[in-house]
Amino acid sequence: MRTEQSSVVTSSSSSMSTPSCRSRFWSSALRSKPLAPAPDTAVRAESGDGLVRRLGLFDLILLGIGASIGAGIFVVTGTVAHDAGPGVTISFIIAGVSCVLNALCYAELASRFPAVVGGAYLYTYAAFNEITAFLVFTQLMLDYHIGAASIARSLASYVVTVLELIPFLKDNIPNWVGHGEEVLGALSINILAPIILVLLTAVLCRGVGESSILNSIMTVTKILIVLFVIIVGAFKVNVSNWTPFAPNGFKSILTGATVVFFAYVGFDAVANSAEESKRPQRDLPLGIIGSLMVCVVLYIGVSLVITGMVPYQHLGEEAPLSEAFTSKGLKYVSVLISFGAVAGLTTTLLVGLYVQSRLYLGLGRDGLLPAMFGKVHPTRHTPIHSQVWVGLIASTLACLLNVHVLLHILSVGSLTGYSVVSACVVRLRWKDETSSQGSTKLISSRVEGITYLLAIACCGFTAGVLFRFGASFIFLIVAAVIGILSAAALYVRHVHTSPPGFSCPGVPIVPSISIFLNMFLFAQLHYEAWVRFVVLSIVALVIYASYGQFHADPGAADADRV
Repeated sequence: MRTEQSSVVTSSSSSMSTPSCRSRFWSSALRSKPLAPAPDTAVRAESGDGLVRRLGLFDLILLGIGASIGAGIFVVTGTVAHDAGPGVTISFIIAGVSCVLNALCYAELASRFPAVVGGAYLYTYAAFNEITAFLVFTQLMLDYHIGAASIARSLASYVVTVLELIPFLKDNIPNWVGHGEEVLGALSINILAPIILVLLTAVLCRGVGESSILNSIMTVTKILIVLFVIIVGAFKVNVSNWTPFAPNGFKSILTGATVVFFAYVGFDAVANSAEESKRPQRDLPLGIIGSLMVCVVLYIGVSLVITGMVPYQHLGEEAPLSEAFTSKGLKYVSVLISFGAVAGLTTTLLVGLYVQSRLYLGLGRDGLLPAMFGKVHPTRHTPIHSQVWVGLIASTLACLLNVHVLLHILSVGSLTGYSVVSACVVRLRWKDETSSQGSTKLISSRVEGITYLLAIACCGFTAGVLFRFGASFIFLIVAAVIGILSAAALYVRHVHTSPPGFSCPGVPIVPSISIFLNMFLFAQLHYEAWVRFVVLSIVALVIYASYGQFHADPGAADADRV
């Protein structure tokens, strides 16, 4: 009899535990992070064991430029011009406009939450919920980890190329030092890449002041070299090379825009320096938009020069800009470009490592990752544990693997982050939970709005897939019209308030266009990137379900730092 009773109790408790676990999961996953209003956080004093405010407006602009412009400015311009012709200039303008829309959204949120580290992760946590924020973090972080390792290997290769300019070193440096040498088929040994990563990690651990000085020196050097290349190249331009301007039609220009868009990625790094900016509410928006504008001008200048110097059909694939100057008898400029590439890759890598550590810091504070990631050194005022961790991961990958083969699955995190940040702007502008026209009684105003945002994202992705596989233009128009109607519904059925500080114009239309374009570009990625998005999301859900939901405390970080 007792056995039967105990079995009944056991089965009863097990049947009750499943709904209990499910309810706990969803109650944790759907909670959001409470953040103090901008006036309170903006004037928060530095704490003895927190990050220190040392970055001015000029530092932030250089930070954004350093993250965005790497060696790609000397390569991607010519590579895309090989197909788009001189119209690559329009490709950069289109991509630049798209990035400006994203930058406006980032600028508003950086102004709204000017003193809390976390960037896209933080904004998602505040606007939507915990699980979405964690998913955004994981997508961004995979991009950052693989990207840092890849950049380190490229930088090592360029450093070896520069060293080989010294006569007695030419052809005497083994491949395993900087170019990489395959071992056992699966491994590719590179010794110099992890050494570079260790040095940059040490600089970042010493303090934001030291790393900012290094970034400023290298970024200014890079900008001066790019300007020199543009000025010298301008005297070798033959305007007849700009005709025809779009030899393969507008579609090649638009396809080129989807490629060069990723050359601008990096301006969002400025948003992750919120706790280290002297005047965050004013300087963060200016730093984000200012750095992007400088990048747009430099890319357009290089595009005009390279397509004017050499007919687009004759542009090389590997080093088009260097080859263009060499063909004009300007070999010394090609050497200078190598130095510019070293400076560009150094700043891109430095800022990338910096951003990663600040994201880990945010999650460590919130409890979604172990507490050690949320600690800041009491005298250096840097998140040393997080910084060493990201440096260790990048060094391991760069030393042992040829991560260049994984580049085609990158940019997923950036596009995901940009899309969600744009949606955050719309979500945080909604006034309370009511609709201006009396939302349907079947669903709440919040759910209705999120449904419209998802519809816009789906329309953008669908339009991108249709464009990619050459579907009829009519189907593209249908997808665009549905997206427009969803944006119009957002505008009509919700009251949107004006936040303090910088305000993104045209809400919700501008963020909606941004979401549509980002998802359009998402559809242009390699299909393996789509698989990576799904697989990594599943892995992130497992990690959150097994650890994050039990340890997260959204209000703890702010309480500790007040």
